[in-house]
Amino acid sequence: MLTPQPSIITQAMTPDIALVLAVLVVTIVLFVTEAMRVDVIAITIMVALPWLGLIQPAETFSGLASNAVVAIIAVMILSHGLDSSGVVGHITRPVLRIAGTNERKIVAMFSAVAAVISAIMQNIGAAALLLPAMLRVSKKTSIPASRLLMPMGFVAILGGTLTLVGSGPLIILNDLLGQAGQEPYGLFSVTPIGLALVAGGIIYFLVMGKVVLPSHTALDDNATKSSEHDMIETWKLPDTMRRCTIPKESHLAGMSREEAGLWKTYRLHILSLKQDDEVVHAPWRFTRLSEGQELRILGDEDDFKRFVDDYSLTATSEPPVDQQDSKSACFAELVIPPHSPIAGKTMRQLALRDTHRVEPIILLSGKQQHRSDFSNIPLGVGDVIVAYGPTENLIAMGDNRKFALLTPVDKPEGAPDRKPLRALLCAGVAVVLALSGAHLSVALFSGALGMVLLKVMPMDDAYKAVDWRTVFLLAGLIPLGVAMEKTGGAKFIASGMMQLPHGGNPLVILTGVAILATLFSLFMSNVAATVLLVPLVVAIGQSSGISPRTLALLVAVAASNSFILPTHQVNALLMGPGGYHNRDYVRAGSIMSVIFIVIAVGLIYFFYL
Repeated sequence: MLTPQPSIITQAMTPDIALVLAVLVVTIVLFVTEAMRVDVIAITIMVALPWLGLIQPAETFSGLASNAVVAIIAVMILSHGLDSSGVVGHITRPVLRIAGTNERKIVAMFSAVAAVISAIMQNIGAAALLLPAMLRVSKKTSIPASRLLMPMGFVAILGGTLTLVGSGPLIILNDLLGQAGQEPYGLFSVTPIGLALVAGGIIYFLVMGKVVLPSHTALDDNATKSSEHDMIETWKLPDTMRRCTIPKESHLAGMSREEAGLWKTYRLHILSLKQDDEVVHAPWRFTRLSEGQELRILGDEDDFKRFVDDYSLTATSEPPVDQQDSKSACFAELVIPPHSPIAGKTMRQLALRDTHRVEPIILLSGKQQHRSDFSNIPLGVGDVIVAYGPTENLIAMGDNRKFALLTPVDKPEGAPDRKPLRALLCAGVAVVLALSGAHLSVALFSGALGMVLLKVMPMDDAYKAVDWRTVFLLAGLIPLGVAMEKTGGAKFIASGMMQLPHGGNPLVILTGVAILATLFSLFMSNVAATVLLVPLVVAIGQSSGISPRTLALLVAVAASNSFILPTHQVNALLMGPGGYHNRDYVRAGSIMSVIFIVIAVGLIYFFYL
């Protein structure tokens, strides 16, 4: 029996502690009420702290160089590389074959995979590996991403409790126990608790998912859709595509599109020719039309009818464009950038239809907008071409030095894979380095750099892959955790809550420790919360007769109970792609946090004391 020790030393209230606690309350209120965007809230708090004298100016932006923030930037780049290289498609296809479009099966399968990966690597890495796959599944099944990402993310966090190397708090637990003179835990000592937590998380979303999960559309998808819609509205583009077939008796057969006067006479664009199973996009002006070809036409209905009547064509009564075509082709704006080698050349010289298979619709040169024949107008730097064509062709045009793509264009389903083995190699090296003990941010950034050096993606794409809202959300809150530690505010809260009488009910003490670790993990890194709380709970155990080693394990486990706000790295990563708001995390995360505490405290009370 351990000798009871005096009660924990209480941290006295000071003006700095009062001030930092006031800032903490304001932060909570702003997050809960969503008075501002989450990144604006975080940046506001970050900048306010040095003005209030709670941290040094040099510490204000320490979050931008923190391990967590640098790691999440690397994770975003790795995730984009895996998606753009086609690796994700190989992951999603077998899952969809098994789960189909059943939302519950998809949630259960991806959540289980996330938990297993999180058992051997940091949960942020597991979430990053599965994020593009989940977004691809969302598009294929038409299930809102918001109903898939949060369950996967929550269970990835829970999976970090399966082994002693699955999360930061558990990794450092044995070091802290050694400093306190306690026996260390084995690699799988925490596994029973982790399995129960993972099962509880999956069951929670299978049972309550339709109630607690929102049906938002991802912010990025909204931006892309609204961009094309706004472009159609702004340019007043015809957005209806019609089809017609050239019959045997039509004298259009044998003519080129230029000879037929499609633009000069009818103001129509041929987007593609289809004969048998062969499709030619944006046929060249000298391409000869032939009997039996199906033409896909862009233009006004009256002009189309006049064209059909004049050439005795057969108009197709089916929908104007099939679903696959609508997903694989779109409108886009291309600008001539500085130092472009095509500046000064004409559209006729460039032969966009012949070389890129895209149809130029409008040319904006200076203040002049050309909708008629602009094939002989020299192009200047800053000129904008509105074109329609296959998305992969438009992306390829934007990837060279001749054009810059202004419109967000998603890579189409079924597009050719780009260097998937190199992408897998980079991701695999990053994982191996992390597991071998290398610093997480260094390991992940090494993999991200490999994506660029091995030409899986250009450097510009790496920059575009970073969601700066997520970066500043995390970077802005890290200084608040620093301020709480420096002023003694964190110790004041902890010691105040832990002033329990000698011989108190063990279940009450365990619950109090779990709640305290949960609260701390919302506003500071879970590693910092563990480092701060483990010495305190060791003292509590020595004074109450409860095993200090067990209380320390509970702290390390409960430090992962961070679901109520998007301040955990995983939640922050998924917030943008899922289109989540703070209230979505409060609704789903508050119940998950209660389930977490009940399971963790219950198992430790019955099996670890």
